[in-house]
Amino acid sequence: MDSLIERLQWSSEIINPEAKQKVARLIAQKVKDGDILGVGSGSTVYMALLAIAERLKTEKLNIKAIPTSLEISMFCSKLGIPLTSLYEHKPTWLFDGADEVDPKHSLIKGRGGAMFKEKLLISVSPVSYIIVDDSKMVDKLCTHFPIPVEVFPQALVSVGQKLEELGATSIVLRPAKGKDGPVITENNNLILDCHFDNVSQTLERDIKSITGVIESGLFIGYPVEIIKA
Repeated sequence: MDSLIERLQWSSEIINPEAKQKVARLIAQKVKDGDILGVGSGSTVYMALLAIAERLKTEKLNIKAIPTSLEISMFCSKLGIPLTSLYEHKPTWLFDGADEVDPKHSLIKGRGGAMFKEKLLISVSPVSYIIVDDSKMVDKLCTHFPIPVEVFPQALVSVGQKLEELGATSIVLRPAKGKDGPVITENNNLILDCHFDNVSQTLERDIKSITGVIESGLFIGYPVEIIKA
């Protein structure tokens, strides 16, 4: 009988699969023998993993992956892509998705709740490819999606007050799907989804400076390369 990992399937509908397949092949073509890959989250990342796994089988490449989430870790195991961690290796390069990208290549990420490790990997990766489709390109951040903020549970109320002082016009505790109550992150924290009418150049730093904030999904000033599907 196949194991649970071998029977694992992607959990949601993949939107715009043809375009994402093209980008997935572009990402797979960048892989070289010996690479340590930082692997983000989302359906385009998943499709890139499928393409990378095919190259591993046909070319016997020796690579390792540092995933940003439990879900991606399990898919790497299913596809035969060896895993490692930041204890042992630094990424050669990284690929990930985004929820919004503005003209300066600032990002909102974290709809999947993994923004802490996504930001950790981007901060240590020499090259970061962000793969998106046209719907993710916006003139200003917070056009379609709020900024997610990961919060230590007992700091929830005080952090909410501080976020309002920073100008948040809407703050929602993210509810879970498939369980009662809020989303619990892989770090056992909560997520506040926050809308700001104005995303200043200092907002990422200002949010992070609040005691009780673990990380935000706001990425300003990171050296990323945008690849559009």
